[in-house]
Amino acid sequence: MKITICGSVKFADKIVDIHKRLADLGHKPQIHQDMFGIADGTARELTDAKNNGEHHQIKIKYNFIKAWHDLIINGDAVLICNFDKNGIKNYIGGNTLMEIGFAHVNNKKVFLLNPIPEEISYADEIKAMVDVVLDGDLNKIN
Repeated sequence: MKITICGSVKFADKIVDIHKRLADLGHKPQIHQDMFGIADGTARELTDAKNNGEHHQIKIKYNFIKAWHDLIINGDAVLICNFDKNGIKNYIGGNTLMEIGFAHVNNKKVFLLNPIPEEISYADEIKAMVDVVLDGDLNKIN
């Protein structure tokens, strides 16, 4: 299955690891190519912009939102990697919520790595769009 992996750029290293694990399981994982450089620290412009409060400029320059949309459209499913962030268990932020929406309205299967975060105001919207909660087990993807 061709699976687009989505989640916070803060967890690029974990996302790259999941990319490898999905490939090992026989899937065709997809992520934005720059995630590899963010994960290993070689994409300095991208990581520095985030740290300098210019993250939105990088999203525009590298066309990240449209690029993720295209990956989602060209895949069979999305895997949402929701880890603890900002004191919220299994956090899903604004970009990732949009990516779930892109997948949902385009009839792509939506897998959630960890349970739905209950502490956020849009938990019901996530519940309405997620097909399978994996509880951390990638082997549940079918």
